[in-house]
This record gives sequence, C-alpha cells and structure tokens, in this order.
Amino acid sequence: MEIKPIAHFRSPFTSKFGIPKQSGLVEELRGEIVFEPAYRNADYLRGLEEFDYIWLIWEFSANPHRAVSPVVRPPVLGGNEKVGVFASRSPFRPNPLGLSSVRIERIELNTKRGPIIHVLGGDLMDGTPIYDIKPYIVYADSHADARSGFVDTRKWQRLEVLIPESWSTRLTEDELSTLRHTLELDPRPHYQNDPEKVYGMPFLNYDIHFRVSDGVVIVEDYCP
Repeated sequence: MEIKPIAHFRSPFTSKFGIPKQSGLVEELRGEIVFEPAYRNADYLRGLEEFDYIWLIWEFSANPHRAVSPVVRPPVLGGNEKVGVFASRSPFRPNPLGLSSVRIERIELNTKRGPIIHVLGGDLMDGTPIYDIKPYIVYADSHADARSGFVDTRKWQRLEVLIPESWSTRLTEDELSTLRHTLELDPRPHYQNDPEKVYGMPFLNYDIHFRVSDGVVIVEDYCP
C-alpha cells in the first residue's frame, strides 16, 4: 500500500521540542489543517461541521532514523523504565504513524489555500504530513472506564511558569495562555534536571528561552 499526504498541519511549533506529548493536553493550542491541491474540494468535508472532534492519522516526519528496538522509554515513566513499543505512543515505531484527536474550532470552505479546518489541542509540528481524517464518534471511540496501563499510575505533574511582563506586549492573551500551558508540561528531556541549563523552544516567530528550577519554569526576557 502506498499512501500520500492529503494535507499538512500548520502549528506555532516549528520544532518537535516543546510540542505537547499528547493531543488535548493544551486545549487552546490552535492549528490548521491545510489540504493538498488534489483535495481542495469542499465536498470532501461535507457534513464534518456536525462533529466536534476528528482523528488525525499523520507521520512522525521529524524523526531522522527508523526504529530498531522493540522497547522504548516513555517520558511519563521518567525516561528510565522500558515498555514495548506497542504498549506506548512513542514516535519511534516500525511505521512512524501518529494518531491524534483534536477539537474542531471552525471550518473555512473557501480560502485562497482551499478548505481549512481550524482545530484545538493538537500535538503536531508545523508542516506535519496528514494521511487521513476521520470523525470522532462518542459511542465507538469513548471508553470512560478503560484502563490505561502505566499511565494510570503516573500522574503528570504540571509546573509553575513565570513569564516576564515584557512578553505581554509581543504575544496576545491567548498566545500567552498557550505558551504557559505548554511550559507547564515540562518540555525538557526527562533525564535532564540541571537548574542552570537554558533551553530554547521555537514558538510562533520567537525563540523562547527558559530554565527549570525547583519545579518552576522561568522564561527569560525577550529573545528574538
């Protein structure tokens, strides 16, 4: 089977560093689904406006090498414990395909770029190829009482975030909220815990510099 992208994702994140590790963790994170020319026909989206969520099937296109190990180290386990790749959502898989559920914010059918689906809560990097879109159906896709393996035993601890007031003149209130909630998830590799190390994270047209000390994310002043 040969598959080709039907669309690409537009996101504030131009690098995989900093992107939420699951869809829905940053609910207000905006993204766009922009279709390839062959699919810029509003009929492909007929009826989609009646759904709140969609599934995206996409490619981990930023991974430069193929997966060779049957086990991975999930971040939620601190990066130290191993589980089977098929018991994880690791991007390092035999077939580098991702699956995300995102909320439809609105649909534009007639733009210069063709139909565009505006979504919230994505975990895709800017430019990510999308191979298929399917509507989220509650009776089939929601299992409220399901077990979630090791995820059930490890709660994600959100960090406190300190952002200088100077950023309020550069980002809108919604953008600041998105940045704050993204940093709360601690984008660092989980094996690193140096309070003096400064990390850089591209967000919109800015390079966000920050460090983490005693559970607090400290954003540096303006970095172009």
